[in-house]
Amino acid sequence: MSDSNPSGLSDNAAGGLAYITLIPAIVFLIAEPFKRSSYVRFHAWQSIFFFVAWAAIDILVGLIQNLVPSAVFLTMTVLQLVNLAIFVVLVIVFVQAFNGNLFKLPVLGGLADQQANR
Repeated sequence: MSDSNPSGLSDNAAGGLAYITLIPAIVFLIAEPFKRSSYVRFHAWQSIFFFVAWAAIDILVGLIQNLVPSAVFLTMTVLQLVNLAIFVVLVIVFVQAFNGNLFKLPVLGGLADQQANR
């Protein structure tokens, strides 16, 4: 999947860059020629769903910390471990996208595939 676009950025590079933050992912969904590539759209959508899920997990753990003050130490430790695991997954999908692999995360990959192939 290393087709080069007129922008000089390959689909692989664009797919990988979509995981840097939400901003490149959104840009790739609306900017030519990237929005025409199902590969780039897939990674952009998966990135968006991934960051939304990450934010939801952070909010959920924060709510638990506020509702059960005695669980602050436990939830802080759990949050750190969850954030570490999420970061590792982020690095994996980033590298996979740069290597031209359509690496689908459970649940999020299916949603991204549906959105990318509309």
